[in-house]
Amino acid sequence: VQLQASGGGLVQAGDSLRLSCVVSGETSNIYTMGWFRQAVGKEREIVAAIKWRNDNTNVEDSVKGRFTISRDNGKKTVNLQMDTLKLEDTAVYYCNRNSVVKFLWGQGTQVTVSS
Repeated sequence: VQLQASGGGLVQAGDSLRLSCVVSGETSNIYTMGWFRQAVGKEREIVAAIKWRNDNTNVEDSVKGRFTISRDNGKKTVNLQMDTLKLEDTAVYYCNRNSVVKFLWGQGTQVTVSS
């Protein structure tokens, strides 16, 4: 499985971005996909997750009410709509299977929020 995240960029605080992740390859063993982020000097953390076969989602408290995760199984994509961005949302964002055993990490997409 290959993961290709895109949609990042440089925005101002309060702006919105929509990230997309294309999942290439066999997806039958995916149960939950997640969006993760890693800021400079910090560990990678999960931001939001979505079940691959139903609409159950989970969003971390730090982004709740601002970020929305969705998926399109036909297109094998997982999206992250990010609204009301804050400076602390600046990070490299990745998608991956939300399980103990993850796929090989892709390059991620940089999100930079300026004041």
